[in-house]
Amino acid sequence: MGNDFEVNINEYLPLRDVVFNTLRQAILRGELEPGERLTEIQLANKLGVSRTPIREAIRKLELEGLVLMIPRRGAEVAEITEKSLRDVLEVRASLEELSVELACDRITDEQVEALKDAAKEFEHVLGSGDVTEYAEADVKFHDIIYHATDNQRLVQLLYNLREQMYRYRVEYLKRKEVHPALLAEHQRIIECLEQRDKEAAKATIRMHIENQAKKVTDTIRTKK
Repeated sequence: MGNDFEVNINEYLPLRDVVFNTLRQAILRGELEPGERLTEIQLANKLGVSRTPIREAIRKLELEGLVLMIPRRGAEVAEITEKSLRDVLEVRASLEELSVELACDRITDEQVEALKDAAKEFEHVLGSGDVTEYAEADVKFHDIIYHATDNQRLVQLLYNLREQMYRYRVEYLKRKEVHPALLAEHQRIIECLEQRDKEAAKATIRMHIENQAKKVTDTIRTKK
């Protein structure tokens, strides 16, 4: 475990959340690599904490699909595979189509304006060079659409899926050549919702997700 990362203490967060965020960022940025074993004692020593918050963080990372528990081996950073990507995106595509269809009927003028602001914020953070900032801004954009459905069950399903999607979202956003198309897709999604055009909204969101699937699949194959 020679990669260099350290815990960043945030006085407003419980230690377990700080440790979780630290390990999550280390995995998403590649400081902890796919297949690397996560040993509680080593991580506790490295981060200067007890084993308890490490154990809790590893459990949460497993729920996100970032860590796998291997029998008789323990925890290790999950590999990014085409199968896991496809499984998540097949479900996401259907739920996202449903979300924009419902949002066409239910989105408010205030939510449309919030969506426009979120699109501008996403464009702004693309200049930061921090891929996790890109991902958070992208999440915020889609969250507004989810809440515009006014369907709490659907929002809960999408939130659960969002955590499993996060890693793939980061892999996609690392590729700077996709940013112009991504910005254009966000604008097109806003136009479709503003015009209450369900079929165009569904087609646009599906294209949005298919483009992500293609690029991340290319990345996975390149790394093999």
